Amino acid sequence: MRNKRKITVLGIGNLLYSDEGVGIHILPLLEEQLSHCENVEVIEGSTDGMRLLGTIEETDYLIIVDAVNTGKDAGAIVTLVDDEIPAYFGMKMSIHQLGFQEVLFAAKIRETCPNHMILFGVQPASLKLGLQLSNIVQEQLPQLAEKVVKQVKKWCES
Repeated sequence: MRNKRKITVLGIGNLLYSDEGVGIHILPLLEEQLSHCENVEVIEGSTDGMRLLGTIEETDYLIIVDAVNTGKDAGAIVTLVDDEIPAYFGMKMSIHQLGFQEVLFAAKIRETCPNHMILFGVQPASLKLGLQLSNIVQEQLPQLAEKVVKQVKKWCES
């Protein structure tokens, strides 16, 4: 049994479709700001789909960072907690792509979901082919990182 609760920060998305890659683009910032936390693991999940099931099942607390389409203004930061996550999750680039929603569903069926999950997302401005984030989403990275770090600290203190 672990002494400390394991916290996983999972950045997901597709770097080829501009703002869809926000969960990957923020990882270097998060790795730097969370480097002093020994029970925190920052993982690049990209578009790994079902390969992330083990990662999800082996953590106590999960933070997901991704682009989410909730119909808000571009650049809006969205926070979804626990069961709210599947309700809005998943921007599929292909009808063949297995979304993260299905991975969470598999973990729920297996009764291996983390104790607590939070999604910090950004409403994309562009999903066009391109390697760079739109300016409006790029400008949100510091605020998004701050939300993640605050949540990690809260979990570490509880």
